[in-house]
Amino acid sequence: MTANNQSFWKKTAQGVKGFFTDLGKKIADWFRGVPTRWKKRFDSVKTLLSNANGKVMASCFVMGLGQLLYAQWIKGLIYLVVQVAFVLFFVFVGAKGIVGLFTLGTVEGNAWYGVEGDNSVIMLLLGILSVIALVLYIAVYIANIKDAYKIQCIVESFKQPPTFRRELGTLLDKNFYKVALALPILGVCVFCILPIIFMILIAFTNYGGKTVPPRLVDWVGLENFGKILTLSDFAPTFFKIFGWNILWAVLSTFINYFAGLGLALLLNRKCVKGKVFWRLFPILAYAVPGFITLIGFKFMFSYGGPINYYITKAGGNAVGFLDIDAKWPSRIIGLAVNAWLCIPSSMLLATGILSNMNTDLYEAARVDGASSWKQFTKITLPYVLFATMPVLISQFIGNFNNFGIFYFLRGGLYIDGYFLASDTDLLINWLYNMSIDNNYYSIGAAISIVIFVVTSVISLTVYVLSPSYKQEDTYQ
Repeated sequence: MTANNQSFWKKTAQGVKGFFTDLGKKIADWFRGVPTRWKKRFDSVKTLLSNANGKVMASCFVMGLGQLLYAQWIKGLIYLVVQVAFVLFFVFVGAKGIVGLFTLGTVEGNAWYGVEGDNSVIMLLLGILSVIALVLYIAVYIANIKDAYKIQCIVESFKQPPTFRRELGTLLDKNFYKVALALPILGVCVFCILPIIFMILIAFTNYGGKTVPPRLVDWVGLENFGKILTLSDFAPTFFKIFGWNILWAVLSTFINYFAGLGLALLLNRKCVKGKVFWRLFPILAYAVPGFITLIGFKFMFSYGGPINYYITKAGGNAVGFLDIDAKWPSRIIGLAVNAWLCIPSSMLLATGILSNMNTDLYEAARVDGASSWKQFTKITLPYVLFATMPVLISQFIGNFNNFGIFYFLRGGLYIDGYFLASDTDLLINWLYNMSIDNNYYSIGAAISIVIFVVTSVISLTVYVLSPSYKQEDTYQ
């Protein structure tokens, strides 16, 4: 290895180490600062309670009572209704849900004896909802006390508290962003955060296989992760698929990105004629729905497809491009098909960035005698990487979790040496086979957490080594 290569890898290792060291220090500092922050909050609460009058203290026991005593009728009634609604919810549903979150049920159903039993999955979901409702109620309760104390301060300064109409007008004017974001945030909580929390918790249970309702599900801790890494059924398959998944993500991202950049550079040259046509051709391929393209390629490489038709017409034997023993041909076809689908978007992105580059840099480089390759590596590539690094990282994550490519090309194959998988499956495909087709829900949830950790670490590492992180001021 040359001295330059050694220096590059040494700097790379130092950069990665420095980033994660700084990240660790920031996390440690945050935890060390927890007592100080809690002390400040405790002091502020102590100050509030020591200065609060009887009306504010009334809001500590009954939400909205302090506002009602200050003649803030509508606001007080709203707080009061919220408290009554939460108490009713907690008595009839919430308390049972929180208890069920820990027990996951105590009575197992038995259809033979007519015992309905507890549904552990529903209890888990209900428990999560109950905890979220409790957290939201605590936030509203604190806001209620702060609002009552705010009204007290206004009254003690001999001013008139704002009316509900005035506060509503302020909310729709100066604080309109809160109103506008309320519904999207609620939607994100219900449709994104709740399923993610549910999936994470499932990874720490024995849900799946024969352990499905009406049987009771139980907490098993890190047992599922141990199965993935050590159990003879899962571990060999996991490491085989994981290695191929990393190779696939790196190769497909590299091919798609640099092929798109190459096309953009080629079509950006003045000597190229008919640029509109050449740019339109890849866009048409990109505009066709992806699964239709994948099904079309699967037919093309099948035994009855046009490729094998011409092979047999030429006197050869039909080739099983996607057969059960066609490991690397299938992988190469997957890379090619993915390139067909993704290169047009990379080309369009690079074309837009290249159109905004300063051409004076190239004129100066040509005057200094720089070759075309030097101009590309020293001017074009650093600028394009700086502008597109977040997109490049998202493409890597998308390729890492690219479910459709091999599902449509070669889905449904189970190969010897792999547990419920084939040699072209990615982790996301294996997760699907395990959880949807074979009911190994807890193992599938554990695999999804592994996918998240791997993609997060790789994305952070690549980003910290990129010009977008290290040379931000250079391109401003």
